[in-house]
Amino acid sequence: MKASDSTGSEFLSGFIAIVGPPNVGKSTLLNRLLGQKVAIVSPKPQTTRNRILGIYQGDGYQMIFIDTPGIHRPKTALHQSMVASAKASLSEVDIVLMMIDMSSPASPEVPGILKSLRTTGRPALLAINKIDLGPKDRILPIIDTFHRRHSFEAIIPISALQGGGLDALINELKRWMSPGPAFFPGDMKTDQSELFLASEIIREKIFLHTRKELPYSSAVSVEKMEDRPGRDLLSIAARIHVETPSQKGILIGEGGSMIKTIGRASRIELEKIFGTRVYLDLMVRVEKNWSRDPRALRRLGY
Repeated sequence: MKASDSTGSEFLSGFIAIVGPPNVGKSTLLNRLLGQKVAIVSPKPQTTRNRILGIYQGDGYQMIFIDTPGIHRPKTALHQSMVASAKASLSEVDIVLMMIDMSSPASPEVPGILKSLRTTGRPALLAINKIDLGPKDRILPIIDTFHRRHSFEAIIPISALQGGGLDALINELKRWMSPGPAFFPGDMKTDQSELFLASEIIREKIFLHTRKELPYSSAVSVEKMEDRPGRDLLSIAARIHVETPSQKGILIGEGGSMIKTIGRASRIELEKIFGTRVYLDLMVRVEKNWSRDPRALRRLGY
C-alpha cells in the first residue's frame, strides 16, 4: 500500500546526506532550511563532528537531511571517526547532496568525495554555495567543470546564508524522492537530544572565542540538566575536556575571563533555544590525548 497525503496524492519521503569538504556551509544550509538552529556553525573548518539529522517538512513530502562532518584527510582517531561517519552516510541514504564553496571549487578533498559518489551509485546533486560572496561569471565555468567530473542529476548555485537558490534546490531534491511514509512527526525538526544540543552550543562558543589548536582539542559533555521547580530556571552542568594543562589555563583565562566569556555567550543562546532562564556551570578537565584515544572518543560520543 502506497503512502498518501490528505489530498490522496502519493506522499514522498527520503533521506539526504549533505557531504563536502570542511567549511563549505553544510550546517548553515541545514539551519536555514529548517528555520532554526540544529547544527552549530563557526568560521573554522571541521566544526561538525557528529552526524546531525534535520527534518524538512513540505506539502506532501518529508526530507530527512543528514549533516555530516567535512570529509578531509584524518590526522587523529577523532578525525578518522568524523570522516568514517561522513562516508558511511553515503551508502545509508536515498540521495546525496554534495556541497562546494564557489571560492574554492578545486578543494583537495573533492576528488576523494567524487570517488565515493561513484562507488555508492546513489543519485547525487551538487550545490555550489556562497554565490553571494563572489562574481557571478565564475558560476558557469564551475558548473561546466563538475558536469564533466561526475554525472550529477542537477547542479544548483545557492547561498545558504542568504537563502538564494534554496527553492530550486528543494524542487530538484523532491524530483528524486520516492513514495514512502512520514518517518517523523510533522512538528519535529531534529532527533538530537537537549543534552546533545546544549553540549554543541557550548562547543560552538569555544570555536568562536579561542584560537589555534584549542577548539580542536576540546570536547564538551553535559553531566546534568534539570528544571528548578517554581523558578523558571534550567540548570545545566557541563564539563569541557582538553588535552593539556596549558590548554586548560588558556580556556579558563586570566582571572577566569575566557571561561566567563564562553559561559555567558552559551547561556544567552541556550536561553533563546529553551525559552527559559539558564544557570550554566562549566568545569574544565584535562584528559590527556582524548582525541587519539578510541575509548575516550566512545565515552564522549564520537
